[in-house]
Amino acid sequence: MSILSGKNVLLGISAGIAAYKTASLVRCFIKAGAHVKVVMTPASKEFVTPLTLSTLSKNPVLSSFTNPEDDNETWNNHVELGLWADLFLIAPATAHTLAKMANGVCDNLLLATYLSAKCPVYFAPAMDLDMYKHPSSKTSFDTLQSFGNVMIPATSGELASGLVGQGRMAEPEDIVRFIEDHLLSNMPLRGRKVLITAGPTYEAIDPVRFIGNHSSGKMGFEVAKAAANLGAQVVLIAGPTQQQINHNLVSVIPVVSAAQMYQAAHNHFKDCHIAILAAAVADYKPKQVATQKIKKKSENLTLELEKTQDILASLGAIKEQQFLVGFALETTNALKHAKEKLKAKNLNLIVLNSLQDKGAGFSTDTNKVTLIDAHEHETSFSLKLKSEVAADIMNVIIEQYHA
Repeated sequence: MSILSGKNVLLGISAGIAAYKTASLVRCFIKAGAHVKVVMTPASKEFVTPLTLSTLSKNPVLSSFTNPEDDNETWNNHVELGLWADLFLIAPATAHTLAKMANGVCDNLLLATYLSAKCPVYFAPAMDLDMYKHPSSKTSFDTLQSFGNVMIPATSGELASGLVGQGRMAEPEDIVRFIEDHLLSNMPLRGRKVLITAGPTYEAIDPVRFIGNHSSGKMGFEVAKAAANLGAQVVLIAGPTQQQINHNLVSVIPVVSAAQMYQAAHNHFKDCHIAILAAAVADYKPKQVATQKIKKKSENLTLELEKTQDILASLGAIKEQQFLVGFALETTNALKHAKEKLKAKNLNLIVLNSLQDKGAGFSTDTNKVTLIDAHEHETSFSLKLKSEVAADIMNVIIEQYHA
C-alpha cells in the first residue's frame, strides 16, 4: 500500500499539451489508493476532456465557479475543495498559470482553490525549452518555492515544438513516486524500524486441537498501518488471523505458537527502534502434545499445562535504546495490574484496555484505551475506531520517543 492510500488528492490542470498525460496521472493516484478530484482551467479542456478525467477519478470535474447546465447554477466552493485536499498538485503547470500563482492573480477556479488551500502544494512545470529557461519562469519557480510549494522538476526530452531539452513534464509514474518520496521524507518515523506483534497464538494439544483465545489481530494490524503511514519500516509478527495488510513499508511474518512468536520477536528486536507488542500470547501451553488425535474415551480429560515464554518480559530484560510498548487486557483492578506489568517488564509505555468497557476488546472495530508511561502518567481516550486508537497510540509514542 502506498503512503498515498486513503489520501485526498486534488489535481489542478492548466492549458498545456502535457495535459494529455493527466489521464494516466489520475490512474496512478487511484492505483495508489488515493481519492482524486480534478480542477481544470477553462482553456485546458481543449487538451483533455473532463469526461475522461471524471470517468477515471469517479468524481465530477470542475472548471468554473458555477455549473451553468444546472437549473440552480450550483456553486463550486473553492474553499471546501482546498480543505478537502490532503495535497494539491498542479500538473501540467504552464508558465501562464505559474506566473499567476506567484503573483496572487485569481481569475479562475483553479487559482482560487490554490490560494485557499491549506495542504501541501506541488507543481510540475511543462513548457518549451526557451520558456523554461526564461528569467521570468525562474522567478516564478523561486517565488512559489519560497511560499513552501514543492516543485517537481521538468525533465529533458523532445518537446512539442520539436526542440529537445528541459521543459517536458515529468512522467505520471515519476510524479507519483516523487510525491510519495517527499511525503515519506517528512514523516516522523522515516528511517525507523518498528516491530509489532498482533493476533493470538495457538498452542497445540494434538494435530487437530489447540489452546487459543478470541483475539482477531485488528488492533495490532491497525497499529502497523499507523506506524507505516508515519514512515516507519514495520515488521509485523502475526499469529493466526484473518486480518490482511498491503503496505509497501510492512513486512508480515506469520507464526502460530508463542514459541514461534518469541523467536521471531527476538530475531528482529536488536535492530528495531520501537517495539509494540499487541499480540494476545497464550500464557500456558500443553506440557505434552499428542502426535495423534486424542480419542474421546472417557468423561474427563486432564491436560497438564506449562507456562509459555514471556515475550514482553524477555525483551524488557535485554532492552537497550529500544522504546518498548506492551498491551494489557484486564478484567479486574485494571490500572493496578497494568502499572505492575509496566514496571515488572521494564516497559516505556503500556496500553490498557478492559473487557468491562462495552465496545472494547477482542473482535470489535472499536476500542477504549488508557496509556500509562514509565512515570505512571495516565492518558485516557474515549471509545473510538481501532484505526483512530492506533493513531492516538502512535502520537504518544512519537512524543515520548523523541522527547
